[in-house]
Amino acid sequence: MPKSILLVEDEDSIALALEFMMQEEGYRVRRVASGTDALEAIQNEAPDLVLLDVTLPGCSGFEVCQSVRLDERLKDVRILMMTAKASSMVRRKGLALGADDFVAKPFVIQDLKVRVRSLLEEAVN
Repeated sequence: MPKSILLVEDEDSIALALEFMMQEEGYRVRRVASGTDALEAIQNEAPDLVLLDVTLPGCSGFEVCQSVRLDERLKDVRILMMTAKASSMVRRKGLALGADDFVAKPFVIQDLKVRVRSLLEEAVN
């Protein structure tokens, strides 16, 4: 059974590229474009990993991350946050709210693949 990834990205060009890349890696990918839709999808499906943009319509990636971490049933869901605002404060806030990792846009494709693979392997152990 392939690992499932929920891709939460409101910018079409980035989302399409990420979706294609993750499918090429063999993951089952579902995409949503708002924080509100992300919360609903995570509650319904509990994906193995959420690739989560920080800036989203509806509610922010920070709010989504915090909500997931407050729900005991979702404790095994890995969260990799992405943002174009790569300040150390934004990164610290994401990690403090429970993100497992954080990547700045634009990112190196190979680096992102390695981070995703690593987080999904941790989830198994």
